[in-house]
Amino acid sequence: MGLETLLPALLSLYHEERIALVDLIRAVTLAPAELLGLRGGRIAPGAPADLVLCDIDAPIIVDAARLLSKSKNSPFDGRRLQGQVLMTVVDGRVVHRAEG
Repeated sequence: MGLETLLPALLSLYHEERIALVDLIRAVTLAPAELLGLRGGRIAPGAPADLVLCDIDAPIIVDAARLLSKSKNSPFDGRRLQGQVLMTVVDGRVVHRAEG
């Protein structure tokens, strides 16, 4: 459940002008990878092709009943957020593609 709402929840900080987009993305990509000594978190030759394609302005309404997680208790249930994940690529393989 947390991963499904992570991007739009974090993007609310950007849309409220509380953090620059580059700083927000760095905080959830490069910073954790560096902390753990991983090669990921960046787009560079030799780095894993782990990417998220998203529309940061697309409005979404969180519906806990439609979340893929078995846990349906979301603090964002019914809340309007912005940021829709369109595609997720892990190690060069598409593992998620948005419906429609």
